[in-house]
Amino acid sequence: WLNIIVRVMHVTFGIAWIGASFYFVWLENALNRKEGMRDELAGNLWAIHGGGFYYLEKYKAAPKELPKQLHWFKYEAYFTWLSGFCLLFVVYYFNAKAMLVDDTILNLTSVQAIAIGISSLIIGWVVYDVLCRTPLAKSKWFAFIGFILLVAFAWGYAHLFNSRAAYIHFGAMLGTIMAANVFFIIIPSQKAMVNAAKLGKPVDPELGKHAGLRSLHNNYFTLPVLFVMVSNHFPSTFGNQYSWAVLAAISLGAAGIKHYLNLKERGQYNIWVMPVSVIILLAVAFVTAPPKPGACKPDVRYAEVNVIITNRCLQCHSSKPTDEVYTAPPNGVVYDVPSNVARLKDQIMQRVVVTKTMPQNNKTGMTPEERDIIRCWIE
Repeated sequence: WLNIIVRVMHVTFGIAWIGASFYFVWLENALNRKEGMRDELAGNLWAIHGGGFYYLEKYKAAPKELPKQLHWFKYEAYFTWLSGFCLLFVVYYFNAKAMLVDDTILNLTSVQAIAIGISSLIIGWVVYDVLCRTPLAKSKWFAFIGFILLVAFAWGYAHLFNSRAAYIHFGAMLGTIMAANVFFIIIPSQKAMVNAAKLGKPVDPELGKHAGLRSLHNNYFTLPVLFVMVSNHFPSTFGNQYSWAVLAAISLGAAGIKHYLNLKERGQYNIWVMPVSVIILLAVAFVTAPPKPGACKPDVRYAEVNVIITNRCLQCHSSKPTDEVYTAPPNGVVYDVPSNVARLKDQIMQRVVVTKTMPQNNKTGMTPEERDIIRCWIE
């Protein structure tokens, strides 16, 4: 229930944050900057929504007199990150030996793994922030170098944690960068602009530009983060032998689609960004397709499968689990009777045979031959 409560909070705050981010980037891209403009304005826009007309104006710096009520968009970001960080503990850190550590990848203690996971979020922000403060931030090389660094993080996570945890930490690292952009850069810049306007001093336009750039970066991070949030439902991605490369390619394709949409909203059409992004995503689908299975013997009896399930699966997936971590069957899945195994054959094929992501971290040592027997029985 703690998982459910925190997860619903995380999704709710995330929708509010991402919705605001998408809206304001769209607004910036769609502003009228030419017709009927007062000197103090940078742009305006007419819109209709929910049965009403709206008129919005953006100032070049600040209005001559600030309104009494000024809405700030910040708590959506803060609570999204805080709930996500709590969820990291609830799902992965409270059961680190089962959900975070994979001894076949790297033999870590729970404390070591948790320390690496948390510190990596800080390191990711520091590296990104330092890069943003260099002249590269205003050049095309910034995106290239940034992507190489993200690939390095994806590779590093895949060689430290189990594959599901690796994906989630990659998304958490991007989410931390996004929230830190809001907390350390965007909101302080806006506070400085508001204070200057209150004192009647000139507002430094660079503050707005710097905050706007970080906001734009957040906009590009959004789709890769959303993919990571749902990736645990698709073991063909995190269960791939080269899971880090799959993650990097999907992130690149998703960010490419967002780039195309941003250009389109500005009235700048690019003929290659969308096709290349789609080709990258289709290539990932092709590469992650399972290999053709070998031939099966004519008759595979359930008795053979039952022995494998008893030895490899019932420790967790039983009405009375004997596993030291799972005191209740994960997701309510039990294999105590043959009818349950038959009913869940499609999920078993996906997780046990195709992606080999079950048993979790292959804790019970299921062999390739055993996986093949299960496949042949299902077929």
